[in-house]
Amino acid sequence: MDYKDFITEDKMQFVKDFSNKNIFIKNKDLPLSIKVSDAIALFLKEKKIKHVFGIIGSANSHIFDSITTLGYTQIICVHHEQAATMAMQNYYRVSGKITAALLTAGGGSSNGITGVLSAWADSIPGIVISGQENTRFIRSMKNMRMWGVQGYDSSGMVKSITKYSVMVKNPKKAILELEKGYHISGTGRKGPVWIDYPIDIQGAKIDVKKIEKFTPNIKIIKNNTNEYKKLLKLICKAKRPVFWLGNGIRLSNAQNRIRNLLATLPIPSIVSWAGMDILDSNHVLNYGRAGVYGTRAGNLIIQNSDLVISIGNRMSILMIGYEQSEFARAAKIVQVDIDQTEIDKVKKITNLAIKTDAGEFIKNLTKLIKVNYSKIHLFSEWINICNGYKKRFPFIGPEHNESKGYINSYKFMDKLSNHLKAKQIIVTDTGTALLSGHQSLKLKNGQRLMTSTGLGEMGNGLPGAIGASFAKNKGEVMCLNCDGGMMMNLQELQTISHHNLPIKLFIFNNDGYLMIKHTQKNLFNGRKCATNRESGVSCPDFKKIAYAFNIPYCSISNWEDFNIEIPNVQKNSGPIICEIFMDPEQYFYPKQSVLVNENGQITSAPLEDMSPLLDRKSFNKEMIIPLHNKSKNLKYKSKKINLNDGM
Repeated sequence: MDYKDFITEDKMQFVKDFSNKNIFIKNKDLPLSIKVSDAIALFLKEKKIKHVFGIIGSANSHIFDSITTLGYTQIICVHHEQAATMAMQNYYRVSGKITAALLTAGGGSSNGITGVLSAWADSIPGIVISGQENTRFIRSMKNMRMWGVQGYDSSGMVKSITKYSVMVKNPKKAILELEKGYHISGTGRKGPVWIDYPIDIQGAKIDVKKIEKFTPNIKIIKNNTNEYKKLLKLICKAKRPVFWLGNGIRLSNAQNRIRNLLATLPIPSIVSWAGMDILDSNHVLNYGRAGVYGTRAGNLIIQNSDLVISIGNRMSILMIGYEQSEFARAAKIVQVDIDQTEIDKVKKITNLAIKTDAGEFIKNLTKLIKVNYSKIHLFSEWINICNGYKKRFPFIGPEHNESKGYINSYKFMDKLSNHLKAKQIIVTDTGTALLSGHQSLKLKNGQRLMTSTGLGEMGNGLPGAIGASFAKNKGEVMCLNCDGGMMMNLQELQTISHHNLPIKLFIFNNDGYLMIKHTQKNLFNGRKCATNRESGVSCPDFKKIAYAFNIPYCSISNWEDFNIEIPNVQKNSGPIICEIFMDPEQYFYPKQSVLVNENGQITSAPLEDMSPLLDRKSFNKEMIIPLHNKSKNLKYKSKKINLNDGM
């Protein structure tokens, strides 16, 4: 650190000129001291962190002042603390650089917790730097509910959703803890950290020579050659292998190794939602997405396979279905993950677990295949079968036909794919935007798609787009949102307007909370409560909202509108809002079926048996492995339940 940027000396006069950093001292031998908040600002500069997100309060005012005075890092002032911790995530997703959220004490820090939990769920690194009450209040009131005016144990509260959290009580350790948190956040399975600074610690002066520094203990991942030998045997015996490519590949910065792997071992591949943009949708070996809300072709392929090699996936319920035992039940399953807890979660169905970094695995597997290529079968017959699935079950099918004259959101996403720019960055909120986007968008190499896939919180779209834009130096971002999600962080339109960020905001207007409407249809005989205007939830006129925030507005109600407005939106150089009016009762298809069996009980069908259902004769023809008993015994002519429940 260049402490001369923030040098102080209580015994001598000196000059600080921050405009040209012309700093001098009369006696170089005298001990030099620095304020802790100044050292924090210098840390951000040392790590080349150019943007951080936050809201000022009395408990973090030292930190704001020091960062602003130094002038290297720009503080992006949002209007809700959860927006700061959400923006922090997509800043990393786009730039690959860890950044920070600056929170004050009390409600300021508690407001930020949702974004921290989201980062934890999606393995996104980031540093929360929070302000705290004076340590004298913490000491005297440590057993009370609140400390001083607004204090509480924020670092203790978030211990279970961060990789590291600490309250700094010793000024000498102020930078050590920050360096430690930064290192922990970005190593192993990545995730957020939380460093809490009482206000008197922020303002304390410390001797530069006495500042404690952190020395990381770097662990070297050792490759287990026996595991790779077992994997090679499985590949050699397989006739219908599948790669399942997850976001762990991008988190290990190995997305560019995928094409080489597939050129070396050309087998069908499925991408996870979070990993959709690591492989071109038009790549000859990309067969879509699998899961509860997967594509029909993708689910048929993975369920009929005899070997699944999952790389960097956490194999959540939404990925493998509600019953573990029904997932790829005729296949040997290999899970590659850096986190032992994720490996243990599915150990009953996995045949081989390899605990390692996804990038290291891909590199080692590629080398292994090249050396042993003569031992491996060609999989042309299996690829032909997969091509048949892809042809018969494209992303857009008859289930996506329009009703009541409305635009279907899946068709919208499909057509929007043709208008995406070469390096388009797309951020989605949850609900319609997430489901339709992740099932229907077709991405090319260089285009990005990101959202909260773990926590799936409404309201992450706008802050996520802001973070992504600043990661590209106020670059263009497309944000796919819904009317309900918009209301969760509507205030961030002012952040967009203030900085004139070129964010193209699409709002799907479906009169409230569409996914929950379907839950109510299927569980409560259609009784609606708190899901639309009639039942207690309404959204504003977004045209008037756009006007209030000085943002241009347009709308789409039909395909003629689409053909006119989409090119105009894409040409627009600043922020713009485009509202899409869709069927307020539209279903989300395809989806893993939830049906009534012969005994009248609600049950989930196997992952390959998706709604809307194929007739049993056609479905049977598509299956290579035997039909599951559920699929045989379900009473399909009786009442159907297509349970579009929340994530």
